[in-house]
Amino acid sequence: MSVADVDAYLREVDEPKRGTLETLRRTILDIVPDAEQVISYRVPAFKLDGKIVAGFAAFTNHLAYLPFSGSVLSQLPDELAGYEMTKSSLHFPIDEPLPKALVEKLISVRLAETAKRR
Repeated sequence: MSVADVDAYLREVDEPKRGTLETLRRTILDIVPDAEQVISYRVPAFKLDGKIVAGFAAFTNHLAYLPFSGSVLSQLPDELAGYEMTKSSLHFPIDEPLPKALVEKLISVRLAETAKRR
């Protein structure tokens, strides 16, 4: 799986979802430029040092940021107030990219989590 696979995933997503996810993709790569782009569990994901640290997906009525961990979102209750979520999926509107500062915090929590497991 590669950048081409992530490109193929995004080509299948209608606007405005595609543009919003492309913005998120660029944001993630700004934060972790060395991340490898892959498809994991049939969605775009970003792998760093062998661990997936972020991902995203398009759904009918929302988009999702996926930390690939069931414990990341619960560590940021104040920052995520107002967002709908499950234990491992942060939902956001199809036409509003997540703020870069929030994505930085989400990735930071995930990176700290993966560092502890080494």
